[in-house]
Amino acid sequence: MEKFDVIIIGAGLAGLAAAYTLAGEGLEVLILERGDYAGAKNVTGGRLYINPVHDLFPDLWAKAPLERFIAKEEACVMAGERSVTFSYSGGEQREEPYQSYSILRAKFDRWFAKQAERKGAMLVTKSKVDDLLIENGKIAGVRASGDELRADVLIAADGVLSLISEQAGLRKPGKPLNFAVGIKEIIEIDANCLEERFGLEGQEGAARLFLGEITKGRFGGGFLYTNKDSISLGMVLGIKDLMEVEPAIEAPFLLEQFKERSEVARLIKGGKTVEYSAHVIPEGGYKALSKLYGDGILVAGDAAGLSLNLGITVRGMDYALASGYYAAQAVLKARQLGDYSAQTLKVYEELLQENFILKDFLNFREAPQVLENSRFYNYYPELLGNIFRDIYTIPNGTKEKLYQTVKQSISMREIWSMFRDARKVMKI
Repeated sequence: MEKFDVIIIGAGLAGLAAAYTLAGEGLEVLILERGDYAGAKNVTGGRLYINPVHDLFPDLWAKAPLERFIAKEEACVMAGERSVTFSYSGGEQREEPYQSYSILRAKFDRWFAKQAERKGAMLVTKSKVDDLLIENGKIAGVRASGDELRADVLIAADGVLSLISEQAGLRKPGKPLNFAVGIKEIIEIDANCLEERFGLEGQEGAARLFLGEITKGRFGGGFLYTNKDSISLGMVLGIKDLMEVEPAIEAPFLLEQFKERSEVARLIKGGKTVEYSAHVIPEGGYKALSKLYGDGILVAGDAAGLSLNLGITVRGMDYALASGYYAAQAVLKARQLGDYSAQTLKVYEELLQENFILKDFLNFREAPQVLENSRFYNYYPELLGNIFRDIYTIPNGTKEKLYQTVKQSISMREIWSMFRDARKVMKI
């Protein structure tokens, strides 16, 4: 039987970050990836916040295949027949090191895997882990593609539905409430045309989130990121709402309707869809995180539930990279002690608590419950659209004062409802 220092299951950002760090310290690292290549099954589209992880991987960013740095932050609130778009562009977003980039995961992950291999990690693709090897109550390795492979410790980075952490007893099967489905298209557009449509120059990029009527009252929203010569366009929809909210609507149908909205159609006009993908996303936040460690095993990235949706920002890739890095640090500590028990590996959770990851999740632990409010997807978009409609309408006669214009759209009863919603929002 082959024996490694570490076996990593999954060649996504978390797994590759751990492999890159551990192989750089001279450990024998094996990465098992079910896809045809690293990035083949990683379809998240597509923004990476660099600031939180820049110093963890200082040698990566100069040559990394990133797309455009995000210079424009935009949000479009969509009612049935109108919409309101907010745009922010600050000088700090154009200063190096840039805060965030659009990214194509198939390209980036493949490149990152090569960097880990150059450090000495071994990557085996088209390899499905079938079971865990457990000896004396401790995980000792895996069965994969008919082979038994042993290691001192495993790192489960096998994605949002992590069967490995379930088999290890670190999590139970997930509830629909804690997951969403993301659907994404990559649409090729000439770079000059793209820059003209979004008002960009050089390597500048734009990120736009969409909220409101497009989800038909369901939890979720749309997203758009500009790449070098393409657009990542898609939607995220809560699985529980897709199952329960009537009338039943299939997610692909909502995406097609979203693309036909004039606010979106003019941005992708003339483009060619070259990639279509769908992926389950963790949405449960702090209260849905899995247990992060056990005897001989650590859990990182989406497998641990490390994705955070605040409505105006959606983060996961930086948490995946950082959790992979800190999982590697925990392994190095356990190696020094010659002890891979849960008692020693719990240092991993302590590292996440000391750094930004679990601090963020604790700070925004109420976000999932706040965002469940259907009023954010139907009532408020219509209200905002109606207010702006009335403000900009010039009647055939006297125009009312602006205060009266706004007041007539909001009854006293609705003011109290908005007050209750505001109290919940204040928790995040």
